[in-house]
Amino acid sequence: MDFMVLFVLHDLEKKDDLLNAWDQAGVSGITILPSTGLARYRKGAGLRDDLPLIPSLEDLLERSQNSNRTFFTIVSGEEMVDKVIAATESVTGDLDLPETGILVALPVARVRGLHRKHPEEE
Repeated sequence: MDFMVLFVLHDLEKKDDLLNAWDQAGVSGITILPSTGLARYRKGAGLRDDLPLIPSLEDLLERSQNSNRTFFTIVSGEEMVDKVIAATESVTGDLDLPETGILVALPVARVRGLHRKHPEEE
């Protein structure tokens, strides 16, 4: 069975370490999205959609400091999910502690486009 693993990382300084850990665990593809939580949004520190056409360095720094990153991938089997969780906690520490992140693994009913075939393979 395939699983979608979603992870919201709170500490952006750990982004590269997390990518390396997932890569070493055998994750073949990772999508990364900027994201924010409700608490940050309510404090006015969430994602901004009001950046000027030509933002200043201050605008960009403020935006990157106030958001999380959500990583997601599709993996095969519960053993691989366990590897991703272990790799994640090797970077963040125990995910049950505050300000580390949130990870969820969801079963996937169908996946198309994950294992691409090249025309010459058909």
